[in-house]
Amino acid sequence: QVHLVESGGGLVQPGGSLRLSCAASGSIFSINAMGWYRQAPGKERELVARIIPGGSTNYADSVKGRFTISRDNAKNTTYLEMNSLKPEDTGVYYCYASVLHMYGSNYVPNLYWGQGTQVTVSA
Repeated sequence: QVHLVESGGGLVQPGGSLRLSCAASGSIFSINAMGWYRQAPGKERELVARIIPGGSTNYADSVKGRFTISRDNAKNTTYLEMNSLKPEDTGVYYCYASVLHMYGSNYVPNLYWGQGTQVTVSA
């Protein structure tokens, strides 16, 4: 079993910054992609950013140039630095990790989610 623990959400004024963290722990052989989704009230969950072990990243067009995703492979942790925040960035942010387990000689992938952290951008 793997647990993802998120932190760093909160209330911030437009133009402000927040930094989210997500740490994975448990039975982990390796982690492939890690990333963040968000869900605003009344909207579908959308991908915000993701990062793979080599450091390649992908971002939603709406956050490019404002958000930066990074990871510390030794700590199984990913970070989302959010700058120039806008009211439309408000939502619950969920981190995920694509984890590879090793059972004997078998490698088994599985996807895990954090519990979500609220980000509110408001004056």
